[in-house]
Amino acid sequence: MNGAHTTAIAASLGRWRSSLRLSNREQALLGPELQGLDRQLARLGAGILKIAVFGRVGVGKSSLLNALLGQEHFRTDVAHGCTRHQEQAPWPRPVPGLQQLLLVDTPGIDEIAAAARQRLASRVAAGSDLVLMVLDGDLSSPELEALQVLQASGKPLLLVANRSDRWDQAQRQELERAIRRRASSEGQPSELPLLWVAAAPRQPRPLADGRVRSVRVAADVEALEAHLLPLLEAHGALLLALNSLRWADRFNGRLLEQRLGQRQKAAQGLIGRFAALKAAGLAANPLALLDLAGSAAVDGALVLQLCQLYEIPLKGPQARRLLQQIGRNGAWIGGAQLGLQGLLGMLKQLLLLAAPASGGLSLAPAAPVALAQAALAVHSTRITGRETARQLLLGAHQGPSRPAALLRRLCRQEPQAGIWLRQHATWKPGVGLP
Repeated sequence: MNGAHTTAIAASLGRWRSSLRLSNREQALLGPELQGLDRQLARLGAGILKIAVFGRVGVGKSSLLNALLGQEHFRTDVAHGCTRHQEQAPWPRPVPGLQQLLLVDTPGIDEIAAAARQRLASRVAAGSDLVLMVLDGDLSSPELEALQVLQASGKPLLLVANRSDRWDQAQRQELERAIRRRASSEGQPSELPLLWVAAAPRQPRPLADGRVRSVRVAADVEALEAHLLPLLEAHGALLLALNSLRWADRFNGRLLEQRLGQRQKAAQGLIGRFAALKAAGLAANPLALLDLAGSAAVDGALVLQLCQLYEIPLKGPQARRLLQQIGRNGAWIGGAQLGLQGLLGMLKQLLLLAAPASGGLSLAPAAPVALAQAALAVHSTRITGRETARQLLLGAHQGPSRPAALLRRLCRQEPQAGIWLRQHATWKPGVGLP
């Protein structure tokens, strides 16, 4: 991806962001997410990419960043991890299409509960464009849980095995096989790159008095740099654009969920009133053709009212799908009614033959037919209302200028984006539909 594509995505997201009309309630409820989105869009516009290290306490995350920087910027503790909050520092490496690289240190994941660990993994995934997950042995349960959260979010990441100086070649190969087995998904071996480093290696040095002292030697991060730098040169701008689009896609879904929940009861009441109107019309009207026309008119009016309720205009593809749904509902009602009326007609003929003895009971079957038609009308109207709400929200989320559509377009243009987003699921309306 070149700078022009990044600029185009930044401009599209800027227009989408400017088009958001948030109520005071929405701004209060979604304040932290909105601030995070604005920070990410600002980084996109400025061309600033974040690379975060992630892993357990004491695996050498800070030491790895210091080795990449070539200086002791991040605090380290040989006895135990000492990073309590996220810290960052610029990495002075030129990358085409980017203005700056930031290296981000994060707290360890194994000193907090599982729920908090998932939240931390989600925050790191959202706030960084590339994650280096640092290990110092086989994957532990906390590491595996965090890795799964990162992968489920569609976050590009690299596995970095630290302290390679502790194992020989055969031991490293065995450890790599174990890590890949643990990191496998649904029986498929993990395809994540696994890079060996020694961020703060130490070697024994004999002293004059015969004692042996462990001393720090030069770090070995050559394998990581040999993989990371070409990756950034080829796809740095893409990584930044991807994370920005994911941020926007997630925020748009959260916004629609809020609006869906706020309007759910009102939508249910609206659908109920139209269902009662359609049921009364079908029960009272004896002509099938008029029933079909009346049902379509009521469904059409319901669609328009739901558009006004959700404050979402109905456009092209969604309109066609809704018309097809209304047509299916009409055919269902009409077919059921014709069948019922056919049975009623046959029954009427039999009753007419027995009119002298029936005393005019030939009209009795009309009551159950009307009740059946009313129940059918209520059910079909609810289906139409629910489908209308779903299509409106999908259109608001996946329209041509929306983040979800921009993500799909980017995946078509950039095959690597599709690989990274293979496990990323865009938002779909579900809970809260009327």
